[in-house]
Amino acid sequence: MKNFYSWYKKHITTAIFIGLILGILTGLFLAGRFEPVLTITSLIGSIYMNALNMMIFPLVFCSIIMGISSIGNARTTGKITAGAMIFFLCTTALASLAGLIIPRLIHLGEGVKFEMATSDIQATEMTSILDTIKNLIPSNPVAAFANGNMLQVLVFAVIVGFTLIAIGEKGAALLKVIDSCNEVCLKVISTVMYFTPIGVFCTIVPVVEANGTETIVSLATQLIILYVAFFGFAIVVYGGAIKLLGKESPIKFFKTMLPAALNAFGTCSSSATIPISKQCMENEMGVSDKITSIAIPLGATVNMDAVSILMSFMIMFFANACGINVSISLMIVILLANVLLSVGTPGIPGGAIASFAALATMAGLPAGVMGVYISINTLCDMGATCVNVIGDMAGCVVLKEKIKLED
Repeated sequence: MKNFYSWYKKHITTAIFIGLILGILTGLFLAGRFEPVLTITSLIGSIYMNALNMMIFPLVFCSIIMGISSIGNARTTGKITAGAMIFFLCTTALASLAGLIIPRLIHLGEGVKFEMATSDIQATEMTSILDTIKNLIPSNPVAAFANGNMLQVLVFAVIVGFTLIAIGEKGAALLKVIDSCNEVCLKVISTVMYFTPIGVFCTIVPVVEANGTETIVSLATQLIILYVAFFGFAIVVYGGAIKLLGKESPIKFFKTMLPAALNAFGTCSSSATIPISKQCMENEMGVSDKITSIAIPLGATVNMDAVSILMSFMIMFFANACGINVSISLMIVILLANVLLSVGTPGIPGGAIASFAALATMAGLPAGVMGVYISINTLCDMGATCVNVIGDMAGCVVLKEKIKLED
């Protein structure tokens, strides 16, 4: 049994990939039949997601505090945070540029016909970004954890971390408790990791079955183009950054990040992938936990490169399909609005639907496009989440080279 565990741990990436492929095939086969099997897979998938989500916020809170306290000074912590933000903003700008150019070059959506459905989804108000800024500091930290407000948890953790540095020895007792909590979170997550192949299989089956073969086939060409743009961006931009800025082998990086990327693809949750991303970067790429504890949770909240590409493609696709002209100037405004809307958007499945509703309204698209978008949202979200998570990890490798930490 011990030999099996060591073999399984070594080949877990292959096991996750097999689980993903089997899940897709099973979902296609079960479409419209064998309801009990779908019920069981949905149940197991929910248990797996709950097990991951159970530790997300305690792990993020504790790891950020331990990261700040282990650095020992605000200057280095500020360097890591600023460096991560600069990397994410630069890659987001490149993603927005790609989203502007590619759909126009290939005339995405022209000649496509589809039947629109109605939707009850409400557009996100543009004033929500002001509320986000106003509520960065949580008036009730417990509510921030309970409501899953990642930005407030991040800010609260940073405040506590810097305060513990400031009070020195008087905070040692609390720091030991937080360190113990951090170790407990890591142990639970590492145990859950053993069930990731099963979890990915069970979460992907209902997704494929719900969309059905007809929807998948009818929009397959558009989805293929979108995925080529997603992973082309990841290979060119992230691979280039790893090689030129991080001084590491892109091939080694892409092999190392596979467990986290496949988990993100299967679960559509960048937040649920935080612990796996940390493990990949720390254990295989040698990135300090001082960097991963800050950069990865921050990236899961603000790094929305693939979402920028996704929104650009979807707006242009629906606009061309409906015969609506979207000017370059309007598209730039829409992309800027998307960046604002994405700040604070939870890294969970379906987190971008309300944002798309707001952007579609700005572009003058008919309300019926929301029904079509929702039908393929999960299929789009899978690739977008996967690429966003890859971007978070690429940022860690670049920061490892650019920010020299004292031992």
